[in-house]
Amino acid sequence: MALKQKLYDDLKASMKNGDKVRLSVIRMVQSTLKNREIDDRVKPADPNDKRTPEQKDDENVLSVLKTLLKQRKDSIEQFAAGGRQDLVDQETAEMKILESYLPQQMTREELEPVVSAMIQATGASTAKDMGTVMKAVMAKIQGRADGKLISDLVKAKLQ
Repeated sequence: MALKQKLYDDLKASMKNGDKVRLSVIRMVQSTLKNREIDDRVKPADPNDKRTPEQKDDENVLSVLKTLLKQRKDSIEQFAAGGRQDLVDQETAEMKILESYLPQQMTREELEPVVSAMIQATGASTAKDMGTVMKAVMAKIQGRADGKLISDLVKAKLQ
């Protein structure tokens, strides 16, 4: 099932169940998606793009979910520093809902062999080569791990 359709179905279910937090999060995601679609209409289409509309939709949804998840993590840090536990709890609840739509994330132990393999494949040896390795790892795992975790692993292995 396409992510967009799953969001729509969950929106209806949240309305019926009275789950206000999930309803709010899904509406926020749909609103952000709509804004992104409007922005994309202005850009010219790439004639070399061979993805189907469904693939593009899923990639857009995943991108929006990751962006919103990162915003929640940043907000949690800010609210915790400001001593606003009520807002930390609210953001944490929203974050859990957003994570439920993302693919299963890789653990540090699962990611280490991939990073090592990409370092060997790219021939990287110094911290200057970090960008090349990061690009290769990100292409290999296709969004199944946090960029900060990948960055930390690459940095540790290249030093």
